[in-house]
Amino acid sequence: MASPKQSKRTGVGLIGALVLVLLVWGLNQWLGSDGNGVTNVTGDQMGKTQDTAANSNRPDNDSDIDRLFAEQASDVAVTGQGRVSRLLSDDHDGDRHQRFILTIDSGLTLLVAHNIDVAPRVDGLSIGDTVLFHGEYIYSEQGGTIHWTHHDPQGKHDDGWLRWQGQSFS
Repeated sequence: MASPKQSKRTGVGLIGALVLVLLVWGLNQWLGSDGNGVTNVTGDQMGKTQDTAANSNRPDNDSDIDRLFAEQASDVAVTGQGRVSRLLSDDHDGDRHQRFILTIDSGLTLLVAHNIDVAPRVDGLSIGDTVLFHGEYIYSEQGGTIHWTHHDPQGKHDDGWLRWQGQSFS
């Protein structure tokens, strides 16, 4: 039978171990991001994201984005992927935006306007690269614009993101 001192030490040890486990978990959550909005995404996570984008029943795939285009709809959250078909200069009018054109599998082109005053730039992006996105679709005659591809610092809008080469930019 344990002495009262040993029982007290065991109780303190368990509490200490629990606190340590929670600290390690919190640190791992925090380290998932580099502190600048860039999160490393494993290949397994990337595959799950691609599956979600391709198979969702929400407006999250080419046919739904095509439908939004045909309906001239705007302000609709979408998730999808496309290939970079053109790199554009940054927009410096108001908040700075990195801009590029994605072509989705259906052939529709989307202007991505990624706010680089809120989220990190996708450095090294090249024509032909695949980019996954979650943001807000805005109709245009050219195909549409995807914006809100970043977190909302005020917490009033759904967070968006871009994923490219195993990293998430939000």
